[in-house]
Amino acid sequence: MESLKESELRLFIDSVRRYFEVTSRVPVEITSAYLGMGALHGHEFNGIVTFSGPLTGQVTVSLPMRAVCELLLIQRETKLTEANLLDAVGEIANTLAGNARRHLGSEVDISVPTTVRGPRIDTRQACRHPYVITFRWNTYPGLVCVDLAPTG
Repeated sequence: MESLKESELRLFIDSVRRYFEVTSRVPVEITSAYLGMGALHGHEFNGIVTFSGPLTGQVTVSLPMRAVCELLLIQRETKLTEANLLDAVGEIANTLAGNARRHLGSEVDISVPTTVRGPRIDTRQACRHPYVITFRWNTYPGLVCVDLAPTG
């Protein structure tokens, strides 16, 4: 399948920066952006949003537990249960996907986020090599895996 254009992938980098700067007022450092090969190893908490319509695949946000805890504390949430941590990372994935959808067009559908605990990121392989963005926010590593391809 044909991969996304560079300008479309840039939307996700910009969305990651904007999310963390607005939410925490702490800038994020993009540490790399590359085409993934094979299985990806992420962090403990993963939020996944599936795309359908003219684009199919998924976007996954992966963060370590301590980063998600800190984000919740910044938002004045003191109940740091596993359920709240999973909800938080799912909401981050939903926000990034929603921001991208505004630029990709209203005919692109996005799912309700799903969440998974564990470091292995299972991509559906909508494209041959998913686009991986790694970043560092407030000393914590994180990554976003953009595994999207045009339909047909």
